[in-house]
Amino acid sequence: MRDAVKEAVAAAWSREWGRVVAAVIRQTGDWDLAEECAQDAFEHALERWPRDGVPRSPGAWLTTTARNRALDLLRRAANESVKLRQAARLEPGPPDAGSDALAGDDGLPDDRLRLVFTCCHPALPLPAQVALTLRTLTGLTTAEIARAFLVPEGTMAQRLTRAKNKIRNAGIPFRVPPQELLPERTEAVLAILYLLFNAGYAPGAAGPDQQRVTAEAIRLARLLAGLLPEEPEAAGLLALMLLHHARAAARTDAAGDLVPLEEQDRSRWDRQRIAEGTAVLDAALARRRPGPYQVQAAIAACHAEAEKPEATDWAQIAGLYGELARMAPGPVVELNRAVAVAMVQGPAAGLALADALDASGALAGYHLLPATRADLLRRLGRTPEAAAAYRAALDLAPTEAERRFLARRLASLA
Repeated sequence: MRDAVKEAVAAAWSREWGRVVAAVIRQTGDWDLAEECAQDAFEHALERWPRDGVPRSPGAWLTTTARNRALDLLRRAANESVKLRQAARLEPGPPDAGSDALAGDDGLPDDRLRLVFTCCHPALPLPAQVALTLRTLTGLTTAEIARAFLVPEGTMAQRLTRAKNKIRNAGIPFRVPPQELLPERTEAVLAILYLLFNAGYAPGAAGPDQQRVTAEAIRLARLLAGLLPEEPEAAGLLALMLLHHARAAARTDAAGDLVPLEEQDRSRWDRQRIAEGTAVLDAALARRRPGPYQVQAAIAACHAEAEKPEATDWAQIAGLYGELARMAPGPVVELNRAVAVAMVQGPAAGLALADALDASGALAGYHLLPATRADLLRRLGRTPEAAAAYRAALDLAPTEAERRFLARRLASLA
């Protein structure tokens, strides 16, 4: 019984943490208090649920418990009139306040959406947006977030503290922005979620904290797509994540070394996730408002639907990268387009594009540029130049897994 309760509490933590924290923040405006009371509510569940049973609606129980705890703490500290007003705002809450039945001033029924937009307010620097989103919406600890982003725990704690202080001191409202600002702010929220996903999915990022970051990014993207059903780019981002993550099991071998896409065991790809990602993408594209995330998801679908490497529709992929370059121009997109062009027109055509990028200096310090040039030079039989490019990529590679992969490729030229 106790083990079953622990599993129920763990499941509720994953599903309900952000909802509980958001509900208390909306009522009190105090981020630290909300996290403290949410933590207390889950600890109380571990004590009460073994005796009383798991409630029919764990989220409502946890939110009501957290709100009651906040009310108690505010009453104790009600020496200042502002605290008294906060306590008064809490008192009318119904017993099932955790059910998201209360809509805020913006008329939206889910506090988590308000929390996402508040965390991603443009007044906050990007690192703070990322950290605050993870901390408040997923329940990851400061130490876990710090390890996932490879920074000291103290540095991450400072980012979180500064972000919360900025929200309080600047009076940043806990709400979704007005309709006229929604497209701009939604774009920022989507970018943050994609950044979170990439932090956990990056080559060599296979630790439990990185894996949890990836899982949470997908969960938040799923949440956002559900909360913004009229925004096809939210669905496009979810599709993109699902299609990429479907290949996760085949990206490394038993020793943890990277396996390039063309060499992966495709029987290890998650076909159910591919089917879901494709269905989500089709529904988004049906709205006929294409955007960069939908195009990237379409590229991922081309790879995921190919049963063997030679079945990959590289001509379509090259065309999609051309479309992406028009929507969201940038040197990384051009580098990926060079790879696709090489697969369609031959390595010389791809190398010409990669060399132009190299000459522009737009990707100086980016290890995948010399790595791409090295592979194309190798395919052209220009071995000494390929070896030099591999050595340049090795010097820039950010992870040990990528360095091992490049070292193997360099050794194969001998």
